[in-house]
Amino acid sequence: MKSYSRALVLGAILAAWAVFQAASAPAYTQDEEQNIRVYETCNEAVVNINTQVMAINWFLEPILQEGGAGSGSIIDKKGYVVTNVHVISNANRIYISLPDGSQHEGKVVGSDTASDIAVLKFDPPPGVDLKTIDFGDSGGLKVGQKVIAIGNPFGLERTLTTGIVSGLGRPIRNSNNTIIRDMIQTDAAINPGNSGGPLLDTQGKMIGVNTMIASTSGSSAGVGFAVPINTAKRVVNDLIRYGQVRRGIIKGVLVQLNRNIAQYAKISTTQGLLVSELPKTGGAAKAGLRAGTEAVRYGSSLNAQTIYLGGDIITAIDGVKVDSIADYYSLLESKRPGDTVTLSVLRNGKTQTVKVPLDEQ
Repeated sequence: MKSYSRALVLGAILAAWAVFQAASAPAYTQDEEQNIRVYETCNEAVVNINTQVMAINWFLEPILQEGGAGSGSIIDKKGYVVTNVHVISNANRIYISLPDGSQHEGKVVGSDTASDIAVLKFDPPPGVDLKTIDFGDSGGLKVGQKVIAIGNPFGLERTLTTGIVSGLGRPIRNSNNTIIRDMIQTDAAINPGNSGGPLLDTQGKMIGVNTMIASTSGSSAGVGFAVPINTAKRVVNDLIRYGQVRRGIIKGVLVQLNRNIAQYAKISTTQGLLVSELPKTGGAAKAGLRAGTEAVRYGSSLNAQTIYLGGDIITAIDGVKVDSIADYYSLLESKRPGDTVTLSVLRNGKTQTVKVPLDEQ
């Protein structure tokens, strides 16, 4: 009877202890558990990037001084890091800081201003197994989808912020005056220092590279932009393999129209690209695109250049309006040598279409 009573007492104690443990254990919501899981999986693959740039002191001596700072993602255990071009612009030295506090000098493998994507490389310490972030797929993103950003805003290492995809397909002009199309807009807080860091989905896959914010104060205003990972993957692959991105171009000299050129040449539009010169061996000339024949000097006396009037005026590429050289580079950003584009051109006052195979850049 006594052993039976002892068993009852022991069972009661164990039950009470289980209740106590359950009550004292931290209770996380499903959303919190998701954030925690992604952070624990990915944060050690996010690095802090600092640069030094060359300057001149009061004695006209060259000195190195602190430059920009940003974030990056380790994408390969060999030490390859993806970041933004503007994070490392004008840098004479680049330093990559790991989560363990160690700092390593990085080298530029390649950079691409058209997409603002750069690849760096550092040598991992012997025996160190680097954490990496896997590429995801930005092709199926939906507005309203949850996203997570990890970066180093204001030098606060590996900070996590959350938000949603606020918009897709945004054409944004970056600091290099280049239009980057199909940008991801997000309300996840992105501040100075976040540039180059990963934008992640709830599975911890990188679906974008955080690039810029739209703000009058320079701080997050709920409008941030990231280069879609499907663009970054293609660029990164080319930079690692070739040191540059292999893009198709229209081989020749194209001149952006303005009011002065239009008035002088009696052209009915002030927007578009004047085809000034075309090499006979280029795909555009062989396809029937026409260059100018009337040579004129254009520009100030110090910077005057010769352009040729009378050629075709490109007004659209694959049905998308072209107003400027920036539009042209943006629309060909994803094209490869050998791809064919359909040009809408103004010729003798009439609109025609010309299919042009692209040449190697």
